[in-house]
Amino acid sequence: MTLVVRPEQPSDVAAIESLTTAAFLDAPHTSHTEQHIVNALRRAGQLTVSLVAEDGSTIVGHVAVSPVAISGGRNDTEHWYGLGPISVAPARQREGIGSRLMEAALAELRRLGAAGCVLLGDPHYYGRFGFRSEPRLVLPGVPPEYFQALALQGGLPSGIVSYHRAFEAQAPAP
Repeated sequence: MTLVVRPEQPSDVAAIESLTTAAFLDAPHTSHTEQHIVNALRRAGQLTVSLVAEDGSTIVGHVAVSPVAISGGRNDTEHWYGLGPISVAPARQREGIGSRLMEAALAELRRLGAAGCVLLGDPHYYGRFGFRSEPRLVLPGVPPEYFQALALQGGLPSGIVSYHRAFEAQAPAP
C-alpha cells in the first residue's frame, strides 16, 4: 500500500462524496447525511481542513475539519474545530487509513495554531489520539461520553459547542 495523504483538490469532490456515502452506508447512529454535510461545508467556505488518503489514483479515505463555536465568547473559546466526518472505504477499513488521516488532520490543526478540536465518536477509537470526554464542553442532545475534546494549546474551555449549520444538511431535493 502506497498511501498518500494530501489536501483535497477540486477534482476530488465527486470521489469524496461517493466514498463518504459508502463509508456510512451501514454505520449505526447516522442519518446518512455525511456526504451532504461535507458538500455544504465546502460551499459555505467552512471546510478548514479537507484531506484525502489516496492509494495510487484511488481515494480511499477523507477527513473534514471545520470551525465550531463555543458559548462564552472568552479567548479560550476561539480557534476550536470539529473533526468529522472521517470516512474510509469499507473494503479498506482496519488498515490504519483512518489513523493516518487523524494524525494528518491534527498535525494540520497544530500548524494552523488551533486551540483544540472536538468530535463525536467512539471513545475507545478516538482515545488513542488523546481525545477525552470533557464535562465542561457540551454538545446538546448527545451522550456526553461520545462527545470528546483535545486541547492542542492552552486549556479546555467551558461551554456549549455549536457546529456550523452545514451539519443540518440533507439530501438535495430531486
